[in-house]
Amino acid sequence: MVLHKGFDTLALAVKAKIPSELFDCLEAERHVAENERRDVLVTYNGIKLLLSPYGGNGYKFIANGGPDGATWFFKKPNAKDPWGIRLSFGSFFMANHGIGAAKAHVDHVLGRLGVRFGPDDISISRVDFCVDVLVPSFSLDPDRFVMHSAARRRDHFTSDDMAVSGKSGRVTSVTIGGTRNRQVIVYDKRAEVITHRKSYWWDIWNHTLRTEEEATIPYIGVHRELLSPDPDKAEENRVWRVEFRAGKNLLKDRWGIRTWAQLFDRFGDLCREAGEVVRYADPVASDPNRSRWPNHMLWEIVCAEMNDDLTEMRSSADPKPMKEVHREEHIRLIYKNLLGSSITLAALRDQEHDGLAKVFETISGDMIADVISNPVRSAKQLQDAKDRYVFIRRPDNATDRK
Repeated sequence: MVLHKGFDTLALAVKAKIPSELFDCLEAERHVAENERRDVLVTYNGIKLLLSPYGGNGYKFIANGGPDGATWFFKKPNAKDPWGIRLSFGSFFMANHGIGAAKAHVDHVLGRLGVRFGPDDISISRVDFCVDVLVPSFSLDPDRFVMHSAARRRDHFTSDDMAVSGKSGRVTSVTIGGTRNRQVIVYDKRAEVITHRKSYWWDIWNHTLRTEEEATIPYIGVHRELLSPDPDKAEENRVWRVEFRAGKNLLKDRWGIRTWAQLFDRFGDLCREAGEVVRYADPVASDPNRSRWPNHMLWEIVCAEMNDDLTEMRSSADPKPMKEVHREEHIRLIYKNLLGSSITLAALRDQEHDGLAKVFETISGDMIADVISNPVRSAKQLQDAKDRYVFIRRPDNATDRK
């Protein structure tokens, strides 16, 4: 069963320079970020960005627009270097909003920042497209891939299952190709979501399950249990992702894709070709010629899904509950760290278990006294924390930097 299909990552450059007023604003806030060694919230003409205290790879400023935005890289204006802006969208944005919204977001943000550019001043450098399939019985076998002999293949194993191909562990991912050209990856997405705490994928997948159930229950009367990270249900909840990644060289040299119009017009054909150049097949014992092996059902499903209109493909799940879950995860993690540090402090004070409650009361009293005695510092720390989590916390009337 297909749980999700759509764009996963998008990166591009813009042939434009930021205006001097924006540069001066970012430069001033960058000094604050450097001195205080933290990200600083900047609000410029209605656009909120978390400015990092460092740059990198030739870019003076790096700023994050949160999960519903992009990560921006700005160069110091230079007449000899017209490509002064780069940006990338992550999986949360692309899954929930789609590539059409990404284009609109670029136009809106750059317009508010005072950046002028035309339709040909865009250079798309990376596009990822993925299909997530619920296949509990599937076991990934690297030797079933059919590809060009020059293509590089990398396999990843984990130790949670029986041996595969003479190596210890279960195959959790196979990567074929390189990042600047064509890259095809098949991997255990469920395991990756748990490892990297990308909890919003449970909401996206389960939204699909609920929608499918609403359509099928009247006819077959079967309820499908929702997916969860419960380790006891790992096998029955196994979700595999097939991901096609197009790097800069493939986009420009092979397909002539640079602008938005070219991407919308040609990317579907690029994906279809990727599914033909690299295949996951069912071996035929009597035929040693791998090129004649038929596609595995997983590959047939994925390639069929890519035949749809890719332009506005996105999840229809509501992103608001996902943000609330993300916020609650941060709260739980911080509480866990706070509790662990308090218990460690009790141990260093030679307390026994029955004395923990007293230690917690003492710590609480010390914290309250510290806040009362240092109101300016504690108020600043509170505002800094609100700025740092501005994109996931509930909105309030806090004042942002101008």
